[in-house]
Amino acid sequence: MLVVGDLLMSALALFGGLYFWASAVEEGVTMTFVEFLRVRPPLWFFLLPIFWVVLLTQTYDLRRAASWRRTFSGLAVAALIGMGFYTLVYFTSDPGSLPRRGVAAFAAAAWVLTLLWRFIYIRIFTGPQFVRRAVMVGAGRAGVAMTQVIQDIRPAPFHLIGFVDDDPAKQGKEIQGLQVLGGSEVLPGLVENEELSDILVAITGRIREDMFAALLDAQEQGVEIIRMPVAYEELLDRVPIHHLEADWMLRSFVDEARVNRFYELAKRFLDLVGGLLGVAILILLSPVIILGTLLDTGFPLTYVQTRAGKGGHPYRIIKFRTMIPDAEKDGNPVLAQEDDVRTTRWGRFLRKTRLDEWPQFINVLAGDMSLVGPRPERPELVEHFEELIPFYRARLLAKPGITGWAQVNFSYASNIEDMAVKLEYDLYYIKRRSIMIDLLIILRTTATVFGFRGR
Repeated sequence: MLVVGDLLMSALALFGGLYFWASAVEEGVTMTFVEFLRVRPPLWFFLLPIFWVVLLTQTYDLRRAASWRRTFSGLAVAALIGMGFYTLVYFTSDPGSLPRRGVAAFAAAAWVLTLLWRFIYIRIFTGPQFVRRAVMVGAGRAGVAMTQVIQDIRPAPFHLIGFVDDDPAKQGKEIQGLQVLGGSEVLPGLVENEELSDILVAITGRIREDMFAALLDAQEQGVEIIRMPVAYEELLDRVPIHHLEADWMLRSFVDEARVNRFYELAKRFLDLVGGLLGVAILILLSPVIILGTLLDTGFPLTYVQTRAGKGGHPYRIIKFRTMIPDAEKDGNPVLAQEDDVRTTRWGRFLRKTRLDEWPQFINVLAGDMSLVGPRPERPELVEHFEELIPFYRARLLAKPGITGWAQVNFSYASNIEDMAVKLEYDLYYIKRRSIMIDLLIILRTTATVFGFRGR
């Protein structure tokens, strides 16, 4: 619905831009609007609506789309990136070869109309009448965690009626502000009386036969049954590592994480193209970055670190220095913090724009890294996190990347809790990776860079 609405608004903007352009044809030249369309606009001009929708990729997360503040911010970033790209093309093209008036009219109309459409979307389609009514089956640790997730999302994706649990000790109690309504025997009545659309199942152990039969009956009545890990992934785009059992990982993660040969070949081709482009840009940017570092804090300009690659195999990366020399004097690795005092003034800019990572395109060409994948960690940190975070080593199933699903959805991790959240994003990517997801991450990374969202 969001994409269709945006395409419709951008199509209207295209028509408005063409009409405004046609109305300003040189004095003395007479032609109809249809004749103008046949003669003046280049073919690429009619592709502007698609280009605009691509720029809006960052806003197609339903949670972002439901927030007016985040929607406005996403549209502003998209407009800045689009006009910045056009300005670059304009000043590198022959004078008079690009339609300034038509593009300016389209850009203004597309931004205003899309903003209006998104306002309508937020006011109507995120209202209470569109919220699904659900009950949580299982009032244990997994059910409480899933309930907390739902309650923290605004607007809420479900209106939770309460809990259903066969444990007599829990029945009648209030958990997370919701009542435990009873056991499996109350489920049929809840489906009918509360007009349930969904049942969220958060039972990590064995399901009793009575509960299993009640769930089957509810499904036959048209109610959607959603397991807790599935709901968690759909709502947060993450894998719930703290609420999974080992057999689930084997059945649902390892099997689905296997990828076909075509994807591997297509991904390597994308890496080679992106790596060559990245190295070319690196050659152009290096003099400016080096000069900034010299003027700020002097030498050294870069530093080399060992990272754990696919399967834990070590390799070395080069990064532009962003912190003071000897930032880790005792030799022990330290996670970057918010507003890290070790970061230099110039380094803060490099980290905000992710320019300090640019030399890693060399690793992409060498095959040590990919454009998209979990960010590489130092081997000693990997060993440390394996002891504290469940399933942490699973992120080594994929080749590390310059950018990744965690990078476009989460900030830098500065503690174990943050590292666990990043792992949930990484495992979600490894489980669902495809060329389309890789391209989506690359597009969203562009918005991250231009939006100065690094740290």
